[in-house]
Amino acid sequence: MTTVTTAEPAEPSAPAGPPRATGRGRLVLSRLLAARGAVVGAVVVLLLFALAFGGPYLTHWDYATPDFSALHRPPSAEHLFGTNGVGQDVFAQTVRGLQKSLIIGLLVALFSTVLASVVGACAGYFGGWADRALMFLVDLLLVFPAFLVITIVSARLKSAGWIAFVLLLALFNWMITARVVRSMTISLREREFVRAARFMGVRPLRIISRHILPNVASFLIIDATIAVGGAVMSETALSYFGFGVKPPDVSLGTLLAAGTGEAPVFPWLFYFAAALLVLFVLAVNLIGDGLRDALDPTSGAVPRRSRSARRSRRKHP
Repeated sequence: MTTVTTAEPAEPSAPAGPPRATGRGRLVLSRLLAARGAVVGAVVVLLLFALAFGGPYLTHWDYATPDFSALHRPPSAEHLFGTNGVGQDVFAQTVRGLQKSLIIGLLVALFSTVLASVVGACAGYFGGWADRALMFLVDLLLVFPAFLVITIVSARLKSAGWIAFVLLLALFNWMITARVVRSMTISLREREFVRAARFMGVRPLRIISRHILPNVASFLIIDATIAVGGAVMSETALSYFGFGVKPPDVSLGTLLAAGTGEAPVFPWLFYFAAALLVLFVLAVNLIGDGLRDALDPTSGAVPRRSRSARRSRRKHP
């Protein structure tokens, strides 16, 4: 007697969940590693940070301690970058100046990006009188000549230290970014997920923090990266003219100002600091370009593995 076995109906498979965030993270990382300029820039920036914060341990000289037996000495084993006119070690001063400029650049970029994201998102989401008031503030600050205002105000903040200088730079470095964030928020607030959250009674500030800002994070990351280089350049320019970091502390700007007059005769007083400044700004711009290509889904940058796979598919259909 033949027994007929009937196959049990397969249980319906569970619906696929939302795509994992790590998938996008891996894609962005692969696109970023495919950009050779961004990789080179990241390596250079890491080396500069290592030099800025590890350099003081490579010499027994302090940046403010003079060696009166070595005035205007060229680079040597005793003084790696030579000495200045009062016997101070140029290497110790350069790594100290690089350290100070990097800290100022990072803090200015952080403060200005946070301020721009909050103001731009609130103006774009709430609209109405809030939008008009915030954009009036943005337009008002854009009208002021930032460099002139900073030079006037910083002269009155000598006792407040370099933190006040950081806040002053950040105050005039966020308006354009806020306008871009506002425009992006206006288009995002009419998207289905934002409207659904609004209809469910989610508070506006929670919608901004959970739905609006994460969707403009790619732009903010790129803008903050490039803003670091811009902030370092602004700090250097202001310190060069005596309106930034005050003695006895040093930055790249103060070192360039001190070494400009003696550069033709004693070039090590000027060119080491200038080379580090140019190297850092170029590296940050390379990282910014790589991040833009990696985070922009419409970019033409394709990871190398994808390109090789595409070629192999063409050869072996």
